[in-house]
Amino acid sequence: MAIAGANSLSDSVRELCVHEYVEPARRRGLHAFEINVGEVHRRLAFKNRVPLVCMALKSSKFWGANGLRLVAETGPRSGLSTTVTYRYEFVDNSLARSKHDDPWTQLRGALKEIFAELDGGAAYLRKERASFHSKETR
Repeated sequence: MAIAGANSLSDSVRELCVHEYVEPARRRGLHAFEINVGEVHRRLAFKNRVPLVCMALKSSKFWGANGLRLVAETGPRSGLSTTVTYRYEFVDNSLARSKHDDPWTQLRGALKEIFAELDGGAAYLRKERASFHSKETR
C-alpha cells in the first residue's frame, strides 16, 4: 500500500514515519523517539520489503530532512529484520517544536489585561453569574 502523493515505496515509508512518529514526537516536545521496522512494514501492508523499510529509515534523506540524528539501532547483525528498531534524536532546533509552540500554552495570559480592567477574572465571573441569575427571575 503506497501513500498518496509518494513517488516510490521508500517515499511511502518516509511519509508514514513523518506523520506517525516524527510529527507526534515533535508536538509532545520529545527529545528522542523510536521506530520499529516491523511495525512500519505491517502498517504499509508490504510483502517482503523489510530491507526497503530499513534502508529508507537509515537514509540521510529521511533523518536529514526532518532534523534528526540516528543514535541507535537494535536488532540482528544484518540490520535487515522486522525486529530492528531505530532511535532518533532531534538535532535541528528550528524543526523541533518546543513546548512554547503548543497552541494551548500560547493562549496563557491572552486575556490578562482585559480581566485586570474588570477587577480580575474571578470578579468578572461573579458579576456575570449574578447578572445571569437576575435575568432568569424576571
